[in-house]
Amino acid sequence: MTARRFPHEFTWGAATSSYQVEGAVTADGRGESIWDRFAHTPGRVAGGDTGDVACDHYHRYREDVALLAELGLGAYRFSVAWPRVLPDGTGPVNQAGLGFYDRLVDELLEHGITPFVTLYHWDLPQALEDSGGWPARSTAEAFAEYASTVAGRLGDRVAHFATLNEPFVVSHLGYRTGEHAPGRTEPDAALAAAHHLLVAHGLAVPAMRAAAPRAAVGIVLNFGATHPATAHPLDLEAAIVAHDQANRWFLDPLMGRGYPEEGARAWGWRRGEVADGDLELIAAPIDFLGVNYYTRDVVRSPALPPLPPPTKAPERTGMGWEVYPQGLVEVLQLVASRTGELPLYVTENGAAYPVDERDPTADPERVRFLARHFDAALTALEAGVPLRGYFVWSLLDNFEWAHGYAQRFGIVHVDFDTQERRLRDSARFVAHVARSGDPTPVTGA
Repeated sequence: MTARRFPHEFTWGAATSSYQVEGAVTADGRGESIWDRFAHTPGRVAGGDTGDVACDHYHRYREDVALLAELGLGAYRFSVAWPRVLPDGTGPVNQAGLGFYDRLVDELLEHGITPFVTLYHWDLPQALEDSGGWPARSTAEAFAEYASTVAGRLGDRVAHFATLNEPFVVSHLGYRTGEHAPGRTEPDAALAAAHHLLVAHGLAVPAMRAAAPRAAVGIVLNFGATHPATAHPLDLEAAIVAHDQANRWFLDPLMGRGYPEEGARAWGWRRGEVADGDLELIAAPIDFLGVNYYTRDVVRSPALPPLPPPTKAPERTGMGWEVYPQGLVEVLQLVASRTGELPLYVTENGAAYPVDERDPTADPERVRFLARHFDAALTALEAGVPLRGYFVWSLLDNFEWAHGYAQRFGIVHVDFDTQERRLRDSARFVAHVARSGDPTPVTGA
């Protein structure tokens, strides 16, 4: 039998985000972000950790690009820090901050690595939050200005821009549950934020096309395989609502299908934020869509009693997330059912596991996790999903949001005391797959 392999032209890469890796939070005129404020608020982040230094990627980017090149990865997905470019969210451009991304893009291209740029990965300028944040429409308008600025500066060399990363997380964890910055617990504000994030995307797409006409423009959404806990009708109904609110809430409006009704009804959304023409604006054609996938969600109706623990506990990562590779096939097929032939990328997939203190480069659990998810991606590709690439999360151990530095997703181990980088076995496995297209783990990995 012929071994199953990814096509030669398939894109392999790794991903990071600005606040999680850059550090240098006051360097070269960078403004304060909501994550700076949040992380420095006692009790918000595990261990009192902050992203002040993180991986010091701002100063060590050449070393990190060299690691990508050593691994033979053809692409690097990173995000631009809005407060580095526009310290107050609007107004004069901070040329020194924007210059960092100039240098990073040039360094990548010199090593034959394609940059995939995300414009918003959660670090809103604090000045905009002080003016209302994402629940205010003015933030969406400011984002379009920012997106045009970055695309105009980098669009001669960057061929792929994503407007937003995981707007569900921004709105839900930032404004509904308060687990993420800015830490608000206001359900109505969360719904307004969700809509204005999509408006921001809709405003940014034509602005970016005008500034960088040769670049592809897309967006990155997170998905989970959503399953009812049992076949009970109430569990089925609860799963439908959860699926609407988590998986369809952003995807369907982007594809011109409007907001899912069951999810909207369950949230009691009055749609006061929706202006005439918004849905047409949001549904402007895009060139690709990024799919982030980590786990599945098994939904139990709150009207039913809790189920007893399973006789065999599911396999879980260090984050407590169930390892469920089949879910990647499911969400890719779900997305493709809406997007047709639109190119798709797995823009994040990975796992946190405890560090082996005897050998921090040994991570057999992560190798097995990635191998099974690579196989799932290949299964989806063979079934006709137009999947064009895969970005492992994450290149580096980093600041893992409210978990601080306690959870490590990196295929590269980072010693946060010395900033030493060391390739893990998972990094060598990803390099093997990128070179060969073969998702089977190498012997001994």
